[in-house]
Amino acid sequence: MKLWEKGIDVNSLVDEFTAGKDRETDLCLAIWDVIGSIAHARMLKSINMITGDELAALDNELKNILRQIEQGDFVIEDKAEDIHSQIENMLTTALGDTGKKIHTARSRNDQILLDMKLFARDRLREVAIRTESLFDTLISLSELHREVLMPGYTHMQIAMPSSFGLWFGAYAESLSEDMTLLRAAYKLTNRNPLGSAAGFGSSFKIDRSLTTELLGFDGMHVNVVNAQMNRGKMEKTVAFAIGSVGATLSKLAMDICMYSGQNFSFITLPDEFTTGSSIMPHKKNPDVFELVRARGNKLQALAHEIALISSNLPSGYHRDFQQIKERFIPSFDLLLEMLAITELVINKISITSGITEKELYRDLFSVEEVNKLVNSGVSFRDAYRQVADKIANGTFVAHKKIDHIHEGSIGNLRNDLIREKMNNEMADFHFEKAGNAIKNLIE
Repeated sequence: MKLWEKGIDVNSLVDEFTAGKDRETDLCLAIWDVIGSIAHARMLKSINMITGDELAALDNELKNILRQIEQGDFVIEDKAEDIHSQIENMLTTALGDTGKKIHTARSRNDQILLDMKLFARDRLREVAIRTESLFDTLISLSELHREVLMPGYTHMQIAMPSSFGLWFGAYAESLSEDMTLLRAAYKLTNRNPLGSAAGFGSSFKIDRSLTTELLGFDGMHVNVVNAQMNRGKMEKTVAFAIGSVGATLSKLAMDICMYSGQNFSFITLPDEFTTGSSIMPHKKNPDVFELVRARGNKLQALAHEIALISSNLPSGYHRDFQQIKERFIPSFDLLLEMLAITELVINKISITSGITEKELYRDLFSVEEVNKLVNSGVSFRDAYRQVADKIANGTFVAHKKIDHIHEGSIGNLRNDLIREKMNNEMADFHFEKAGNAIKNLIE
């Protein structure tokens, strides 16, 4: 039964079209719809809209449903339009009129807002933890290979000396900056919309502060119209943050694909992490990182897609948001898989030493020669011209002693500062607050 039915049969094609993929995607929200309902029921008891016995019955049955979800026995039946309808139907079947009271002072609009907030908050926690794990791996590899030089490139031309320590460390710091965006997305997500109802509040004397506390939110969306306007805005902000992580992984994957090729041979991927060709027996293809590259770019497109769906909508709820949900929910698994496979494979990469000793990379050290002349008193522009002339007439001799000692350079990586940045970002999430609140609510 649909929660909005009034005894009029809706055209079956309209019914199917408007339901979309709700039954499929809403399974990911089921646990959060139940948890939100537990908090809502406790709030209803606090304002005397239900009795203590009715709360006990609702609480017990909602936890029964929660166990079904956790055991994989929960389904959204064809007669139910979405997760909200399914759970209310189950409560009504089990408890009769008491089950019907769960929707008091609540709308499907603020239910789905709440479900999406709780879902995204939890998945952002998973993404942050997995991102930190890859960060730790990159920092460790940076320290391990800090002395091994490699060519640096601009415009796809050899530019200046770099190092594997610098390369790994760059991606580690990029992830720490992505974490800043993840934390901002988490902060916006961690606000309670429950009580906004259809978008204009309720004449019932509800206690929104109580549900905010019970669900472990940092605060609420105070204005009920703004709470509804946050639909789409929250998803777009989160999508931009996870897209930023995707961009870092995509760029790293591109480097690995390039550097593992025979024309570079800077790194070697283990055989078990490569694929072959159906006709070329010598091939060892970096398919894993080609897919990471593509998925990272796909994630970057998500925020733009959400913006296009939601940008021209007026305030209030609109069914357009259903399309956002269908793309937003799977994006977390996409990113988590990318993070996991990248960390797994990058730990097994072999680094090539002695690369810059090849004659091919002689000119890589031209800037070092320019700087050496400047230190001896020659003006920079004259030093630049002298070295350029030697390169042009073939008399340039590379002196390969590197003396980079400033912060963040080859000889002074300052990975301790990069780690400090990541630690500070992670500490500001305060995951334990939400975790403890949910634990207390369901136990």
